[in-house]
This record gives sequence, C-alpha cells and structure tokens, in this order.
Amino acid sequence: MGLTATIDLAQRTATIVPTPEADLDRFLGGRGLGLSLLWNHVRGPIDPLGSDNPLIFTVGPFTGTSWPAGARGHATFHSPLTGIYGYANSGGHFWAALAHCGFDALVVLGQAAEPVYLDITAGAVAIIPAPELWGLTTAEVGQRLGANSDVRVACIGPAGENLVHIAGIINDGSRAAARSGGGAVMGSKRLKALVVRDAKPASISREFPKVAGAMSRKTHKHPESVALHRWGTPLLIKPKNMSGDLPAYNHQTGQVPFYAKVDAEAIDRYVTQHKSCHACPIGCDHVTRVEDGPYATELGGPEYETVDALGPMLGLEDMEAIIYANRLCNDLGLDTISTGVCIAFALELRQRGLYNDPEFSLAWGDPVSILGLIRAIAYRRGTGDLLAGGVKRAAEKLGPATMPYAMHVKGMELPRQEPRIAKAFGLGHMTSNRGADHLYALPTVDIASNWEAARALFPAEMLPQLMDLADETYKADLVAYSENYSAVSDALGICKFATTETYALMPEDVAAGLSALRGKPITAVELLRAGERIVNLERLYNARLGLTRADDRLPARFTSEPLPIHTFAKDEATGEVNKSEQPIHVGLVHDPNAMLDRYYRLRGWDERGLPTAEKLGELELVE
Repeated sequence: MGLTATIDLAQRTATIVPTPEADLDRFLGGRGLGLSLLWNHVRGPIDPLGSDNPLIFTVGPFTGTSWPAGARGHATFHSPLTGIYGYANSGGHFWAALAHCGFDALVVLGQAAEPVYLDITAGAVAIIPAPELWGLTTAEVGQRLGANSDVRVACIGPAGENLVHIAGIINDGSRAAARSGGGAVMGSKRLKALVVRDAKPASISREFPKVAGAMSRKTHKHPESVALHRWGTPLLIKPKNMSGDLPAYNHQTGQVPFYAKVDAEAIDRYVTQHKSCHACPIGCDHVTRVEDGPYATELGGPEYETVDALGPMLGLEDMEAIIYANRLCNDLGLDTISTGVCIAFALELRQRGLYNDPEFSLAWGDPVSILGLIRAIAYRRGTGDLLAGGVKRAAEKLGPATMPYAMHVKGMELPRQEPRIAKAFGLGHMTSNRGADHLYALPTVDIASNWEAARALFPAEMLPQLMDLADETYKADLVAYSENYSAVSDALGICKFATTETYALMPEDVAAGLSALRGKPITAVELLRAGERIVNLERLYNARLGLTRADDRLPARFTSEPLPIHTFAKDEATGEVNKSEQPIHVGLVHDPNAMLDRYYRLRGWDERGLPTAEKLGELELVE
C-alpha cells in the first residue's frame, strides 16, 4: 500500500495520506483507483475546464516493478472532449518513477493563479511557480526540467494551454497520455508539468521477483513479442491494408495503393534505435530520424495508430511528412488520433463542397494543409479553432449536412480500425465508456487468428462463428471478456501488449503475480471480477450524466455504406501497385442492435444499457 496526495493548486497545499487498502482490494489501482476517486469527487455534470474537475494521476501495483511491461499509468478526469468519463494512458518511465516515490495517486484540485509545475520526490509533493515555462513546447519543457537521468517529466504543450479539447499529456519526450482531452484539463489548472525525481523502489516479497522473472521470459519468447520488437506496431499496416482494415480518406475506404510507402519496412529505413518502456521484455518502441530536408526531425515512434491517422486517413503517402507531423503533434501536445480524424473531417467536407479554408487547400494528401492545420488546431487559429473542440462539436457548429462525416462515438474520434471489417473492434468502439476506443476492449482474438487464446477462453461450439470476422453473432462475447481483462491490465499498470493484444500472459499468470506481490491470494476469477466492477462503475458514472443505449452507436457510414475490398498486386516491371477491378469482399456492420442486445445480456444490464440492481449487488456496487 502506497500514498495518495491531494494537491490543491488554489490553496497551494498538498495533503498526503495512505491509500485505503479497501480501495485497492476493490479496484486494484491505476485505472480502477482513478475511477473510484473521480466517482467520489464528481457527482453530476460539471465544467470540465472549471476548478471542480479533479485531475487524477494513478499507477498500478505492478507499475515500476520487475513485472513484464509494468510501465503504465493513468490520468483520469471528466472529459472536456466528450463531457463524460475520461482517461488517458501511457507508458515509458515516468509512471515507474512516480511509483518509486511511493505514490498510488495524485489528485490535483482547483486552479493555480499562475503557471506551476509539481516537483515530486519520495513521499513529498511541492508546487513550484513556473511562468517561464508557459508557451513552451513539450520538448522544450523536457529539456529544461528533465536534464538529469533520474528525472522524469510529463507536461503539456501549447494545445493544452489553449484548452484544445484534443490535447494530451506527453511524458518521457514521446509517450502520450493522449485521449479524452486531459491536456486541456491540465492547462485549465495552469499546471504545466509534473517532475518526478526517481527514488529507490520499496522492498517487495521474495516470491514476486521469481514469478515476475518467469512471466517476463514467457512474454519475451511469445512470437508476437518477437515481431513487435523487430517492427513495432507498424507491422500491422500491410495485413490491415490487405483485409480492408486500414481506414483511409476519412473511412471512405479501408485500403490504399500506397501502403508500401508507409508500412513497417518503409519506416524501418528511418529507425536508428530500439527502445523499451520500464521492465518491458518486448521493446516495441523505435526511434526514427529524418536526416535532412523540410521534414528533418527525430521521433520516438511512429506507432501504427499515428501512421494511419496522419497518413492514409488523410491521403498522405510521404513517410517523412508523417514522421514530422507526429513530432509536431508531440511538441504541441496533441492527440495524434483525434488530430488526424479532425483534419480528415475537414478534408472530406472540402471534397463534398461543404467547407473551404482561405489559407489551406484542404486537398487530400497535401502536407502543407495537414501540417498547417496541426499548428492551427494547437493555437486555435481559423479552421484549427473549429476543429479544436473535436469533430462532434465542429459538425454541430457547421450544421446537419456535415454530421455524417464526423467519425466519433460519444464525442471521441474513432481510432484506426475499420468497423465494417473488424466488427469486434466496431462493437468495442460503441460500448467503450470513454468514447470510441481501440484499447478499452482491444478484442484482437478473431482478427489476429489467435486460436490458442480462443480455445482457452470460449466454448468450442462458439469458435467457428466467433473467429469468423464477418459473423456478428458472438462479437459481444469477445468484447465483454476483453473489456474486463483490459480493465485489469490498466488497473495493475501492465501494457496490453503482454495481455489482450497477444495473450502472452493469461489472467491466471497475472493473478499469480499479484498474489505474490500482495502476499495474499487472488484467483483469475476474482481478478476478472474486479475488471468487471471497473467497467460497471464507469458505466454508472456516465449513466449519472444521462447516457443510455442511444449513445452506444457508430456513425451511419459503417451501417449504410458497404465497403468494397480489393486485392493489390505489384507489377514487377513497373513497380506500380494495381488494384483488382472487382472487389473480393464487401464489408458492412449489418446488425449493431443485435450485437448490443447480446452484449447487454452478457453484462447483466437492461435493454437501455444500464446495470441492473442484481448486477450491482453482485459486484458490491450497491452504494
């Protein structure tokens, strides 16, 4: 058990108490603990950018330990982007340092009178005036505050300062706790940065390092871990393009003929270094460098989601421009996923004659427009100011004719999956309690053809339909299970590349580690029940704000516009990639209501998507 610090920026005080053990028993830590604290602080609708919105930083019990991929942490808040429950998650080394200082949670309240940063040491938090940091990019803040190797920095850039609703929090230079608008909440509090001075980790049981070591070796040897280490997440680009699951041109298509210009092999030409987050045996992070030219830069990344969001989604096929755009988003403190979707919205509106910009062409693939709009969003200039509130608000301002082209669920821009092909992901976007989200459920079993995990987790008679990408019958079963396990991973501080992305570690493995760490037994069933408890309390938070089944819906494009899928073949003589004249498959979400009905039944919720009294009693959430 560690510490919880409550920091009042207005009063310039920090109160530190032991974290209640009962909260850790029920919600584990990390995402679960942040949720519990948010629930207790927010009782109804509030101004997300007002002083009443708490900004909560949490780590899990595995964060900062030797547990494989135990590097993750959470920022939790009432989202300015969606107006509902919000959180952002990242890895790197910042969160491990926070855990080493003895903290489970930092609850930041109020608003500072001037820009400040938090200086965090073992068991202590100080509020430091920092007006000189306001206006700096995240890279500049990192250089000023994180010069020593034992200092870790998380900060916002100009986007957060300007209260851009898609602003994120950047830690360790290139790791982004990006989604839901946490950077804007941080900016509203005039909190520029958190500086953590790493300390000696607390002693742990003798048994835990043995279990952690065995699980680290197991994770390291997993075939998908080997592939992720070699190529990083861009390894997904080529197979996604072949299957039609590479969203492009604002989801007007799921394939691009230029995929080979932006895939893992194309990116590999710029890779200078392989890196790992704390205690990670996978090491999927790559450093890329563009040596010269207009896009000269160095970057930790890019990841698949960013490559697609700033590349095919915008019709941009210049890999160097994509790398530069990623670095620009990081420096300005923008969520690359939401940024790409917002720009794609503007480009499609221009394509359809619904919007024009006096400064930019808004042509597909135009790097001048794309890079210019990234800057304009961060500084709220022109079209950038329109897009700074996210696509939902932009469409509401522009009128009903533009709404079909706003790709969001519950106000959060869709991540980089194509729901007409990856149907479990599509359902996961619908049901996610923070809005469209690939990591909330991360239902990879069917699309990754992970038959080993499928056989271990689901009844044999279900498997033929569950593993059929086009079959919607049992997608709810996959989503409900993976949402619970993903919540466990987030609460414990584990990267999902060790769990729901690969199933290198099963719930039984994780339960064994937590039992050894805490010195008291917990079963896999109990662990997953804690994950289910987290999902249900998140649902209750949104229900308290009036959300119902009507909010669990995809944009109409995915249920009304069939998606033709073609084959692509390279002409060896010319080097050109040619698309087949006729499609080999057509994707469509046929019956989202049937998937939702089954999902609600599996969850023990009523037909409106609300937890029943029986389910709340079962999960000890009656109060």
